[in-house]
Amino acid sequence: MSDELRTTITDLYRSLGDRQAFDAHLHPYLTFWESDADGLLSGLPALDDLRDRRATRATGSAPTSVAPEHLRADAWGDTGLVRYVLRARFADTRPDECFRVTDVLRREDGSWRIVHHHAEAVR
Repeated sequence: MSDELRTTITDLYRSLGDRQAFDAHLHPYLTFWESDADGLLSGLPALDDLRDRRATRATGSAPTSVAPEHLRADAWGDTGLVRYVLRARFADTRPDECFRVTDVLRREDGSWRIVHHHAEAVR
């Protein structure tokens, strides 16, 4: 089962840029903490608001890749926990951006979906 969880997270970031495919990995009522958010956010509409705010602040080119590294996954029945470092690489001279991430997933109807996401920027 932990391989299924790792595959779910890897597939999630492979679909980055395709909001519908990305969001298919998320529970509609997920909760999440992000370094650039003021507090705990809940639901896909709140995620969309955060994405829109980020888009207005974006400077420079988009990352050339965003991928999880050092994935550790555990499952207990229909509940899973995945921890990893998320690394964004850029084509220009900017250094990589890294985030420590913990995702809690639930398996429903045979597929894993993130119900809680916690990402913290590593300085």
